Amino acid sequence: MIDRYDALIVGGGHGGAQVAAALRQRKFTGTIAIVGDEPDPPYERPPLSKEYLAREKDFERILIRPRSFWMERDVTLRLGQRVTSVAPEIHIVTLQDGSTLGYGTLIWAAGGSPRRLTCSGHHLSGVHSVRNRADVDRMISELPGVTRVVVIGGGYIGLEAAAVLTKLGKPVTVLEAQDRVLARVAGEQLSRFYEAEHRAHGVDIRLNALVDCVVEQDGAAVGVRLGSGEILSCEMIIVGIGIVPSVGPLLNAGAVGGNGVQVDEFCRTSLAGVYAIGDCAAHANSFADGATIRLESVQNANDQASIVAKALTGVPEAYATVPWFWSNQYDLKLQTVGLSTNYDQVVVRGEPASRAFSVIYLRQGRVIALDCVNMVKDYVQGRGLVIEGVAVTPEQLQDRTVSLKEIGLSSASNVKSVLT
Repeated sequence: MIDRYDALIVGGGHGGAQVAAALRQRKFTGTIAIVGDEPDPPYERPPLSKEYLAREKDFERILIRPRSFWMERDVTLRLGQRVTSVAPEIHIVTLQDGSTLGYGTLIWAAGGSPRRLTCSGHHLSGVHSVRNRADVDRMISELPGVTRVVVIGGGYIGLEAAAVLTKLGKPVTVLEAQDRVLARVAGEQLSRFYEAEHRAHGVDIRLNALVDCVVEQDGAAVGVRLGSGEILSCEMIIVGIGIVPSVGPLLNAGAVGGNGVQVDEFCRTSLAGVYAIGDCAAHANSFADGATIRLESVQNANDQASIVAKALTGVPEAYATVPWFWSNQYDLKLQTVGLSTNYDQVVVRGEPASRAFSVIYLRQGRVIALDCVNMVKDYVQGRGLVIEGVAVTPEQLQDRTVSLKEIGLSSASNVKSVLT
């Protein structure tokens, strides 16, 4: 007899943990198990590149729930195991050790693995990703012998790691292949602001920088050779160039997908009885103008987990939550709401020099996203503008004497008067 669970969750990150917790909160009485490929119970990932790397929080403080929570809620944790194949026609998964588990419903929350360098030397000791606890523990253990660090990738992970390591007194060089940092997720105004901030803290930001190879000595990385031929000496390399969604077993089983596994508005895959959530779930998103995207955020994982829990407890609800994100670097708190994809106009509200301002993105005159730096009020009030797709002029948004809440109310009032 194989072990069989009513709800089998693959992945012990935010999404997987939240599904299990939400099911019990909604009085789901069936058996639940989480299969995770790490030896640790579910823990928060964002602190890895920030407070955990800086040793401001120990591991117990970043657990999503206390260790006792899972036993008290009758959730079985099968840790240190990876699912290698899925047989949806007989509701069975196979683990890496060859053992099998049965399921009533399968929830795939496996996230993704760090995208690796493809150049020579990518495998050397001293080359790191920031994806799990073990990655960061290795970095921490090596730091005493590190005098110089090269970060490859100018996205959130790379910049957050650069900020922490700079605070720890390590000289850092950030290599970004594009002509600005954060190019994939933000407008030029925000990119230039963060470039200036990092440079002011001593970080060497290199743009349009192509990596030729990792330089080796005695099996360890000792530098990065650029396409120009220049060699940057270092003892630690951090690679932050995105993730590869972990969906191989589902695609091999016939699920529709490619860059992630395709899900509908209820997070259902094309395989009967199989849901997918979080970083690996590709879905049509109304805030991306209906495009099919993957959202790599804690918020998305948690919100989709709630959608699955509702479906499995008889109260189905379509996923339609506005995306939001955050990043902490130095004393800067960046909060983003909405998706700035395909914006055609940008408004800066406030002065970047004050280190408290917002960048507001519009498409055809309507607000689609905000990046708020040390501006919690704009972030909270701007959420409504994004959800409603409020039509507003740049002049209105630039006027700091009028709150974004007032702008939203004024717009709603104008619409009402036109309709009546």
